[in-house]
This record gives sequence, C-alpha cells and structure tokens, in this order.
Amino acid sequence: MNYWLIKTEPGTYSWDDLKKDKWTFWDGVRNFQARNNLKAMKTGDLALFYHSVNEKRVMGTAKVIKEHYQDPGTDDDRWVAVDVAFESELKYPVHLSEVKANPQLSEMVLVKNSRLSVQPVTQLEFDFIMDMSEKS
Repeated sequence: MNYWLIKTEPGTYSWDDLKKDKWTFWDGVRNFQARNNLKAMKTGDLALFYHSVNEKRVMGTAKVIKEHYQDPGTDDDRWVAVDVAFESELKYPVHLSEVKANPQLSEMVLVKNSRLSVQPVTQLEFDFIMDMSEKS
C-alpha cells in the first residue's frame, strides 16, 4: 500500500462534501508531477485529505477506490482522474504549521513543495500525522 496527500480548496470541494457524498472522482489536476502521482495511485492506497488556501490542514483520510482514467473534465488525454472514498475523519485536524514545526516531518513533500496538489507521503509520515491528530 502507498500513501498520498490530496489537496483541495474547501470552497471548491471540501471534506464535508466528501463525507456527504461518500466518494468522488479526483479530477482537474493540471500539473504533470501531480498527474504522475495520480497515475501511480493503486486501489486501496490511503490519502490524507488536505484543505488548502486559508485553512491549511489535514482533515481526514480517503481511500483510492478506482485507479486512473481519463479526466472527465477534459478531452485532453494527458490528464487523468482517480476515484476516492471517505475513509476516516481526524479527531483533530492537523495544521500545516504543526507539520512544519515537527522535525520528524521536515522531509515531507508538504513541507518541501507545499504547492503540489497530489503528493506522495511515506508510511512513517502518514502514521505520524495520524498520531498528531489524536492530540488537541
């Protein structure tokens, strides 16, 4: 299993939307590195669901339920989408400032390249953020 972080602007598609919908297709990615990360996702992989812009915090986890396919929002075959489903809500969302303040997460892509909308996460980083979410 692999781990990921998927970013969204909460005004576009929020954590509450995913909780209500139960699943969605993850589309609209127009960065080649992020697209390649979508292509690397496998069914069963877990992703941290991150609110960008003003909130800047991990809200919960999603599970990849369908591997990459043509992005339905464009006819350009360079772009893909995956399907993700609600997995679990964090007890306490983890803010970007907490991630950046933690030396164990200093090599995380979110810290090094915070603009990348779909990024890999190591299992240790994933587990560490999940542990952080248990504390207020």
